[in-house]
Amino acid sequence: MNFTYYIPTRILFGRGTLNELHTQKLPGKKAMIVTTAGKSIRKYGYLDRVSEELAKAGVSIVLFDRIQPNPVKQHVMEGAELARRKQCDFIVGLGGGSSIDSAKSIALMATNEGDYWDYIAGGTGKAQVPQNRPLPVIAITTTAGTGSEADPWTVITKEETNEKIGFGYDDTFPVLSIVDPELMASVPPSLTAFQGFDALFHSTEGYLAQCANPVSDALSLKAIELIGKHLPSAVRNGKDMAAREGMAIANTLSGMVESTSSCLSEHSLEHALSAYHPDLPHGAGLIMISQAYYTHFAQAHACDSRLIDMARALGKKDATHPMDFVIALVQLQVACGVDNLKMSDYGIRREDLPVMAKNARDTMGDLFLLDPIALSEEDCIAIYEQSYR
Repeated sequence: MNFTYYIPTRILFGRGTLNELHTQKLPGKKAMIVTTAGKSIRKYGYLDRVSEELAKAGVSIVLFDRIQPNPVKQHVMEGAELARRKQCDFIVGLGGGSSIDSAKSIALMATNEGDYWDYIAGGTGKAQVPQNRPLPVIAITTTAGTGSEADPWTVITKEETNEKIGFGYDDTFPVLSIVDPELMASVPPSLTAFQGFDALFHSTEGYLAQCANPVSDALSLKAIELIGKHLPSAVRNGKDMAAREGMAIANTLSGMVESTSSCLSEHSLEHALSAYHPDLPHGAGLIMISQAYYTHFAQAHACDSRLIDMARALGKKDATHPMDFVIALVQLQVACGVDNLKMSDYGIRREDLPVMAKNARDTMGDLFLLDPIALSEEDCIAIYEQSYR
């Protein structure tokens, strides 16, 4: 029952809240907008709208639009150098988790010396303590997936070594986040599903983690319930604003779960897959391994009551057995059309699975310490093998 609750982010939630950005107390007069290299942010007018809101508030902008779906260290360093050169006061992450995560990492390196990997704990990181506070970050999310608007975490890949590692501490929480479901209506069905399952697994992992507590439990179960209810509708009809709203709040709650509990080794195992294969969407990788992953814990009877709780939250009200959660999970994947994803479609080879299992433990091994029971490297390989198609 001992835990610490700390989520200092001001969150504006609801349809149309992007229009309130200019009314907020902003942390400076010159912002760098960090967004992806894709076309959607411009195509749907989100970049123009954010720029106009900042202009109304008397804020000038610098644009950094090189971020990839699986963001990399090179772009963090480039963005930080630009922010320093242009003397930006704060960073605005506009887009999904990749943009917001990158904004946090850029904010860190805009005020601290050396290389980003100097501050990473895990893999080849040096685990140094930042000497200066990062620039303030404003998060404007256009997806319901990572919950990055409500947590301090950022996940970046070091390209040279295929290390995809999370980082974060109190000072990397956004100071302000805008969660406007209207910005999510343009996300296509497949990405809606991938992102929605990412949010789901933040909450399921947070509920099973050994550091779970009454606050994170309540947040987890509510997020799971909302995702089970709204994700299929959001996938079928992206203009269904009730479904988008339900997924948006579920996603923000899942970010709060990450702030009060933790992810588990499921995320470590997926990070290894997409570190080596950056075209693999993070949520898709999680879906691929999820059935085998949760079956492992169910068959080991490591957390029976909690798996049953999650099955009931996901909609299987008569659940009495831990495998009922796996059944409910697969049913949700079928309903969202993502039950037949194949690792081989993304270039993953069966013979490389042991290398990735080792990578998962070497880079994000700390998450394994929070699993309901210990997973060996052989267990990890077996989960990959059972998931491989």
